[in-house]
Amino acid sequence: MAEKKKNENQSETLKKVLCYIKHYRWYLILSLLFAVVTVAATLYIPVLTGEAIDHIIDKGLVEFSAVFAILIKIAVIIAVTAVAQWLMNVCNNKITYEVIQDIRREAFEKLQILPLKFIDGHSHGELVSRIIADVDQFADGLLMGFSQLFTGVITILGTLLFMLSINVKITLVVVLITPVSLFVASFIAKRTYTMFHLQSSIRGEQTALINEMIENQKVVQAFSKEADVLEHFDEINERLGKASLQATFFSSLTNPSTRFVNSLVYTGVGLAGAFCAINGIITVGQLSCFLSYANQYTKPFNEISGVITELQNALACAERIFNLIEEEPQVPEASDAAELNNVSGNVELKQVYFSYTSDKKLIEDFNLKVAPGQRVAIVGPTGCGKTTIINLLMRFYDVDSGSIQVEGKDIQNVTRRSLRGSYGMVLQETWLKAGTIRENLIMGKPDATEEEMIEAAKAAHAHSFIKRLPHGYDTVIGEEGGSLSTGQKQLLCIARVMLCLPPMLILDEATSSIDTRTEMKIQNAFAKMMKGRTSFIVAHRLSTIQEADIILVMKDGKIMEQGNHQELLAKGGFYAQLYNSQFAV
Repeated sequence: MAEKKKNENQSETLKKVLCYIKHYRWYLILSLLFAVVTVAATLYIPVLTGEAIDHIIDKGLVEFSAVFAILIKIAVIIAVTAVAQWLMNVCNNKITYEVIQDIRREAFEKLQILPLKFIDGHSHGELVSRIIADVDQFADGLLMGFSQLFTGVITILGTLLFMLSINVKITLVVVLITPVSLFVASFIAKRTYTMFHLQSSIRGEQTALINEMIENQKVVQAFSKEADVLEHFDEINERLGKASLQATFFSSLTNPSTRFVNSLVYTGVGLAGAFCAINGIITVGQLSCFLSYANQYTKPFNEISGVITELQNALACAERIFNLIEEEPQVPEASDAAELNNVSGNVELKQVYFSYTSDKKLIEDFNLKVAPGQRVAIVGPTGCGKTTIINLLMRFYDVDSGSIQVEGKDIQNVTRRSLRGSYGMVLQETWLKAGTIRENLIMGKPDATEEEMIEAAKAAHAHSFIKRLPHGYDTVIGEEGGSLSTGQKQLLCIARVMLCLPPMLILDEATSSIDTRTEMKIQNAFAKMMKGRTSFIVAHRLSTIQEADIILVMKDGKIMEQGNHQELLAKGGFYAQLYNSQFAV
């Protein structure tokens, strides 16, 4: 059953590959034509060589003019073969790298529209491994397939035709021994696919671990976990070593096994041809030609068996990348999805239910109505659903049931671009792209003037440190902010939001990495920025949200209490406990 499913998977994967190749069918046709020319010219050379041998009658009886004419023909044919082979390789490279480019582009495009649930549920390193390493492995196998498979098959057919034209009986010797070579190649190929698939999966796991350790090296060192990480890596590396060794061992059996069978073919041709030559059935030149064809006939079997092994590896890698490409994308926008315009900040959540996994409930029967300009603070213990509410508001996740409305419109019926363009978001985790400070600041408002950008930077208290950088606003920073401190990166993110000033704001621990003195200044700037704008503030330090109009106290996905700071303290409930615990000695 498993074998049948594996064959079906291989067949389906091959069909998908052919669908990509068909876009470049003209290059494929040209490649086949040049392959035919290459093989025909190569196979014609032994015929000329045999004729040349037959013109060497005996010592002192050599027909030099005839031999010289044949040598000129051979030289011309070699030149034609070289050009045809070069053009064939150009076509093969064009097909391979265009197909790889298409697959990689499609995989990356799919990555942009995959739901966050998929991204959060898979290791980032494993996804990187699929798009980079697996596609490279696939490219190697595909290129070898084009380069050697076509010429190999055409060579086998061509040599058979040439041999049949010389002597049928000797050709039958070759044909009768051929199935042994095919059986050996098939037997080995069936056992390599599973092993290469396992190798590819473990390689993805290893890439994921390396990626995670590079990103979190400080955490690993801070907790002295180097030995544990090394042990984990060694365990994965050992599994990869075993899988690679098994895959390589079986694939390496192909060449010597087929060479042994090919030697049998050569021996059979030699013996049968020698008897025919002795009895005058064929000439010595024809025997030489036959032996050359026997060599050329069997050589492609070695190449094809090697190609089959590589194709097994390529198809195993292709299956993993196609699995990514065929993942269900995020729920597409409705064809009549409306644009959110003139947003004043009217937000309402009605009977919202949501959970990340079906077996673990999180948010149940959540109701909230926010008027334009109100500041809504969301507080509660870790894991209560604070950040989840933000993800739902931005439609990074869709609700399981219920609805979220902005300006009376269900957010599932509006375009994601217009919805997310209505929010300005500053998170605890900063995001900066590789480029200049200026490019990072004007990301949300590309047409901002120099004065507007500097004003926003000053409001975020980022202007002073930016001016101290080597090139000011034109200083180039690396991905994730390069050498900037965590606080400086967060100030840039705050300045970016202050520049575009959307009608609604989301602040998720926005000042967590900023010193207390600067935080007080930022809070004043936020107060000005939030004036007249609907704001959602997620905070652990309750001292930062005392001025909020509504404080939602969450626990286990439900609103436990609701009111302003004074009202909630007066109740003496869960909020009062949280607030007082921050000042406990």
